[in-house]
Amino acid sequence: MILLNAIMLMAPSGGANGQAADPIQSLITTLVMFGAVIGIMYFMMIRPQQKRAKEAKLLLESMTKGDKVVTSSGIHGSIVEMDEKTVTLQVSDNARIKFEKVAIVSILNKNNK
Repeated sequence: MILLNAIMLMAPSGGANGQAADPIQSLITTLVMFGAVIGIMYFMMIRPQQKRAKEAKLLLESMTKGDKVVTSSGIHGSIVEMDEKTVTLQVSDNARIKFEKVAIVSILNKNNK
């Protein structure tokens, strides 16, 4: 509380000529600074996240049978079956594992039929 009072006493209470500060100008300055912070947050955080989400969606839509893929847990395999939400990967000759599509993080090479 004492620190707050000291800061308020040190803050200038008027303009350059000893006049009272214009409350409209102070409000505009505050709004401009608030808008700048929102703009910086958008371009530094929100926009890149939206770009990554769009790329992930395109990756999932481009998968086809026979593609070699990697899951989020690091399992490599080839797609042998697909439906709306899941893919079945063949990881060896006799081993098939079913995953959610969102678990696929990269396509190593596209099947060129």
